[in-house]
Amino acid sequence: MDVTVAHTPDADDAFMFYGMLSGRIPSRGFRVSHSVAGIDDLNRAAGGGAAPDVTAASVYACASMPGYTVLRSGGSFGIGYGPVLVAREEMGAEEAVSSTVAVPGTTTSAFLLLRMMAGEFECEVMPFAEIPGAVRDGRAAAGLIIHEAQLSYGAEGCVKVADLGEWWHGKTGGLPVPLGVNAMRTDLGEDAIRRFDAHLHDSIRFGMDNREEALEYAMRYARGRPRDLIDRFVGMYVNGVTLDMGSRGAEAVDAMFEMAAGMGVMERFRPRVAPPLGGAG
Repeated sequence: MDVTVAHTPDADDAFMFYGMLSGRIPSRGFRVSHSVAGIDDLNRAAGGGAAPDVTAASVYACASMPGYTVLRSGGSFGIGYGPVLVAREEMGAEEAVSSTVAVPGTTTSAFLLLRMMAGEFECEVMPFAEIPGAVRDGRAAAGLIIHEAQLSYGAEGCVKVADLGEWWHGKTGGLPVPLGVNAMRTDLGEDAIRRFDAHLHDSIRFGMDNREEALEYAMRYARGRPRDLIDRFVGMYVNGVTLDMGSRGAEAVDAMFEMAAGMGVMERFRPRVAPPLGGAG
């Protein structure tokens, strides 16, 4: 079965898909071709029905992707940490969002989390890698940091205002922070979804079991960052909940939408999620 896959140009996604795209694991009957695009672009494409058969997506964007089923494997979940709100100098979150905040996209889970924590705010969308510099240089009063910049913002002249993962952890009693998922076109059928979910699970497991090999591949998407930083970043977002979201991950996804609806940030929504992993052959 031919399947088109899109993931982000980020090291954690590359690490997850290495086993699959390199042919280092059995194919489970799939012939995979892949492309890469930024997460906000992938979110918008999936919402418009123009995305590949399998796409990375922000959890928040699932509300605009009625034709997709969330896979159990391949999710990006923070464990007590997540996107970071930064500024050039120490200040409270209320002060930080009183001026324009640079954000990596209004379809991202990071944006939704900040709305949930801080309410309405003015924002300017820019590529996530440019946000620390914009804050440091005074072109933005505050910035919402995602990806490996969560580890490097201090060296780029920014200070932490709030870790949205810590906020979420406190609000939910310790649920993992649901940030990104992989989703597959529902019309491809339950059997294909089950088998591809298992295939992605195999790929992630291969990366975890062959870390140095998979990390070497992931360095293609390092954007000039040092290997030790990318190693730490991959360790943060390729974890046990990535391998299989399980009941806690699924609960976290539902909790995000329930909380957001209860706060009046969005309409109530519950995404379609693939059956639990196992038995895919």
